[in-house]
Amino acid sequence: MSEKILNKNKNGMAMLLLTVLLYVAAIGAIVAGVKLPHGGVLVAAGVIYCALGWILFCGLKVLRPQEALVLTLFGNYIGTIREPGFYFVNPFSSAVNPAAGTRLSQSGDVKPTGGKLFQIGVEGASAEVNVAEMGKKISMKVMTLSNSRQKINDCLGNPVEISIAVMWRVQDTAKAVFNVDNYKEYLSLQCDSALRDVVRIYPYDVAENVDTTGDGQADEGSLRGSSEVVAERIRAEIQNKVADAGLEVLEARITYLAYAPEIAAVMLQRQQASAIIDARKMIVDGAIGMVEMALARLSEQEVVDLDEERKAAMVSNLLVVLCSNRDAQPVVNSGSLY
Repeated sequence: MSEKILNKNKNGMAMLLLTVLLYVAAIGAIVAGVKLPHGGVLVAAGVIYCALGWILFCGLKVLRPQEALVLTLFGNYIGTIREPGFYFVNPFSSAVNPAAGTRLSQSGDVKPTGGKLFQIGVEGASAEVNVAEMGKKISMKVMTLSNSRQKINDCLGNPVEISIAVMWRVQDTAKAVFNVDNYKEYLSLQCDSALRDVVRIYPYDVAENVDTTGDGQADEGSLRGSSEVVAERIRAEIQNKVADAGLEVLEARITYLAYAPEIAAVMLQRQQASAIIDARKMIVDGAIGMVEMALARLSEQEVVDLDEERKAAMVSNLLVVLCSNRDAQPVVNSGSLY
């Protein structure tokens, strides 16, 4: 079902004045009918209008900017009002918004202060229904949905905790109202599903022999190092899932990312060990360069003539001194060099 915009009903003020004038005329007709000898018809007409004229007030609708109203008449969709203004529509038409009483953990949903509350279980977002405050207007503003943390296994099987923030808005009101039962709950569930599908493709940190792009070649994609790519992939996945509901996903951002508590300590030790190994490699490379430079300088300036055995001993001593974690303790040899 596609959206049909109603633009020719922006005459609410005129109908309001006309309805009030008709009430005044009905009251005048009743008074005049009572005074006239044959005014029974006027009295009856005035009484009927006073009893039923309030129905016209039901057709008056006021819309603020970035609001929409989906109208149905006896079960048939007649159109959507999207422009701000004062409207008069068929008083027997009714506004439809199945998500009017659903409150997610997102911007734009005002926490109800009165009325009876019902808890609705939605994975990743809490929902509440307030029976007393179920407005039928649909917000067209950009809203931010913050899903709670989820524990998901990455492509290596390591459990990670991750949460996202999704910026979205209603694009097609007819699809949002009639294609799904509750478009807010539908969006929240699809966010959870898309997040799990994408996170399972990536490792938490860069790993060998892992293909995250699907081209058959190993790459360096990871949740920690490729957050922008992962977020865009999540956004596209959510958009594909909610397109039939008339929703537009503008942006998705990772707001929290960490290893699960049960393996966080082990992974920290692994990262520390990796950092120590990288530091040792750098120290060894630097020590070898310094030894080569020392031997070359001694040979160029002919300070001392060393045979291969003495060179090997010198190289060993220098590497021990340069690669050690502690300061060298000098030992003075007072005897012969040989």
